[in-house]
Amino acid sequence: MPIQVLSQDVAAKIAAGEMIERPASVVKELLENAIDAGATDIRIEIREGGIRLIRIVDDGCGIPADETETAFLRHATSKLHTIEDLDRILTLGFRGEALASVGAVSQVTLLTRTALEDVGSRLRLEAGILVQHGGQGGPVGTSVTVENLFYNVPARRKFLRSEATEAAHILTLVTRYALAWPDLRFSLTRDGRLTFQSTGSSRMSDVILKLYELDTVRQLVEFGREIPGEDTAEMTAPVSPGKVAAWGYTSLPSLTRADRSHITVFVNRRLVQDRLLSRAILDAYHGLLTSGRYPLTILQLRVDPADVDVNVHPTKAEIRFRHPQDAFTAVQKAMRQALRETSPVRSLDAMPQSPSAPVPVQSQLSWPGRPHFSPGRLALELQRTSDAPAHSAVDEGGPGPSSSDNFGRDAVDHDAPPRNLPPLRVIGQLDQTYIIAEGPGGLYLIDQHTAHERVLYERFRSEQLRQGVTQQQLLTPFTVELAPVHAAALTDRVDTVSMLGFELEPFGDETLLVRTIPAMLNPNEVTDTLTDLASRLTSAMGGDDLFEESLITVVCHSAVRAGKSLTYEEMRDLIRQLEQTSLPHTCPHGRPIFLHLSTDRLAHAFGRT
Repeated sequence: MPIQVLSQDVAAKIAAGEMIERPASVVKELLENAIDAGATDIRIEIREGGIRLIRIVDDGCGIPADETETAFLRHATSKLHTIEDLDRILTLGFRGEALASVGAVSQVTLLTRTALEDVGSRLRLEAGILVQHGGQGGPVGTSVTVENLFYNVPARRKFLRSEATEAAHILTLVTRYALAWPDLRFSLTRDGRLTFQSTGSSRMSDVILKLYELDTVRQLVEFGREIPGEDTAEMTAPVSPGKVAAWGYTSLPSLTRADRSHITVFVNRRLVQDRLLSRAILDAYHGLLTSGRYPLTILQLRVDPADVDVNVHPTKAEIRFRHPQDAFTAVQKAMRQALRETSPVRSLDAMPQSPSAPVPVQSQLSWPGRPHFSPGRLALELQRTSDAPAHSAVDEGGPGPSSSDNFGRDAVDHDAPPRNLPPLRVIGQLDQTYIIAEGPGGLYLIDQHTAHERVLYERFRSEQLRQGVTQQQLLTPFTVELAPVHAAALTDRVDTVSMLGFELEPFGDETLLVRTIPAMLNPNEVTDTLTDLASRLTSAMGGDDLFEESLITVVCHSAVRAGKSLTYEEMRDLIRQLEQTSLPHTCPHGRPIFLHLSTDRLAHAFGRT
């Protein structure tokens, strides 16, 4: 087959396919044009999921009459003039492809007028061909009507989903733009019925309240701002070159989703999909979420436009950072700090009574020195206590800790500031597994194994940063027999194994000689620990998570087990050490450490209320 140049019609349809995937793609491009035009009121109307009709009306600056035809030419734009302009994109659109792509695969009617014109302009295109152009009265702004999407590209149209599905994609898109631009009024009408409308109040919190139920809103915390302020001012404030600012709202660990679709990311108010930022968000939840669960997060990231490249893909949804590590650190640090300050104790009062019951919420308990989660600012503002009085989480009543205390020999620094735990008085032990304690508002159950896991994990991390892991030299090295593949995994990952405190030597194909173990590890647990560690290393893909997963394996085997009887002093000292950790409510696996049963629930159960 000879080489030939494609016709403009075919080339236009191919190019349109890169940008216009479904009706929501059309809405996205037209919304961005309206925002760039300075609109304050944007109305979206769809019929039959946007397949039959999409109409977007704005009150922006409009298009001059002599430029309306030019606007539908490929690579025609008012937002970019020289190659240098690409180094500092300040608008959502800039490629000059949106209107040309939409017009190539639909029937488009444009009605527009500027403030300097007495009469507006109306033109109509079918499959990119101009069929009508003339004057028509209308308000200042622009109205774009797109009909019969993909009517001339049946191969693409047959891949569209149901009308309900396509409408859902459009609703999701519009609500996300409303979050990014809370100072604008958005409304969406589906088949003659208003389905969403924002107020344009300039506060993202108002949009959030329209999108989520009150129980969901109460489990959102704000991050990245010490003093709550006007959302729009925060999003538009200038950022110095090389600087990154991250803020937004994210859910407590009690509120999770089964996939990442509820993670929404904006960079300079542009809706993007970025693996780096998604990874930073999930990294902030390390040790707080169980596997396969994801938070509900709305992230606003502000960077100098010169430090981000948005010209990566025609849809402009992918970006590249000049300093990616700075962006990662800003997001991870801001979210982690907020989660540390606000993560509450899980309440038994709200536990599901059946498999179909809703996910439990966490109790918002308050005590002296605890940062308080307030329902102010429509249940979204986080009131932080900066000068909290020092206190101990363990009531000093009762006998003091024994000098032979198994927990106290390596206790963490008791001079560190107290953390997010209530004052507790140890009562006893249940089933040789749970520590029973009394505290503000009721009864607390502490899982001794997960609590000790958290203590050991943070102690190990602290030692590693200060001087290296404390090791225990064995007077008499002993051998461990493993499956050949497991023995090979340990010897192949000698750096990781050494960082954990093990010193191993091959002693045959299936045998390892153990000379040194981590100081925290009971020698009786060495064989089981190395077996589980080898299994983890065999299945791991590598990277930063490899050491984390390996460390958690060692910590799990080192922690006190369920079924072990503890003395009063041991229980009290364990809670005292837990108080000094940064995340005392979940173990490194993400499982809860505390459960709370309120006095109100007990009174109700005993018929006192």
